[in-house]
Amino acid sequence: MKTTLPLFTRAFVDSWRSTLGWAAGLAFAVFLYLPLYPSIGGSAEMQNMIDALPPEMTKALNYDQIATGPGYTQATLFGLIGFMLMTIASVAWGAAAVGGDEESGQLELTLAHGVTRVQVVLERALALFLRVILLSALVFVLVRLLNDSARLDIMPENLFGAAVLFAGLSLLTGTAALFAGTLTGRRTHGLAAGAAVGVLGYVFNAVGRQSKDVEWLLGLSPYHWAYGNSPVASGADWAAAGWLWGISVALVLLSAVALDRRDVGA
Repeated sequence: MKTTLPLFTRAFVDSWRSTLGWAAGLAFAVFLYLPLYPSIGGSAEMQNMIDALPPEMTKALNYDQIATGPGYTQATLFGLIGFMLMTIASVAWGAAAVGGDEESGQLELTLAHGVTRVQVVLERALALFLRVILLSALVFVLVRLLNDSARLDIMPENLFGAAVLFAGLSLLTGTAALFAGTLTGRRTHGLAAGAAVGVLGYVFNAVGRQSKDVEWLLGLSPYHWAYGNSPVASGADWAAAGWLWGISVALVLLSAVALDRRDVGA
């Protein structure tokens, strides 16, 4: 019997160990950072620590927000350690999806089994999307579970919106890696492109917040599109979410076109 979405199934099932590993890493980050808030959040000691930091560093790290539960969650989890972990995972998956297979010679074997190039890209991209969505959902659930005990006072709808943006930002880095890897047939190029989107987005946000003279950099930062209005505290910017998810879908379609129009292994 013919399997529905065989490449998606294989890509998703074969990566279950890495998905579980990244899930454990995100869960560790949630349980490490958030339970600390009741002992430090809103305290005079915390405010004194923030005041002692250079203003430039405080803005770059979003530490100007951490006196409240939503701001603390935004700055430490969604905006820093969670962002870093999800970016690494998504970029690695995206770069390996096509570029990694072509670099190793596996892609030609896959195409010899009666599947189309477009099918390869779309099904493997679907596996990437599902992994990112599952990890983002895990973070949402864990933060909700700790919301009361850690006295975070996060509104459920704001947390949901932040999780959607969290997933969208991660997908943008992963699909950038997918596109570059597919376009060049090289996993390393995919890794470089995906990392550039994540790192430059973070840097542009950090620098753009320092002065009005360089504020224009914020418009070039996907990180700022996602987190510029502090969604955990203020609610999601759904237009920004649409851009992040929409560009990710567009990159997948461009990847399918790129693979369909060039020689594999050339």
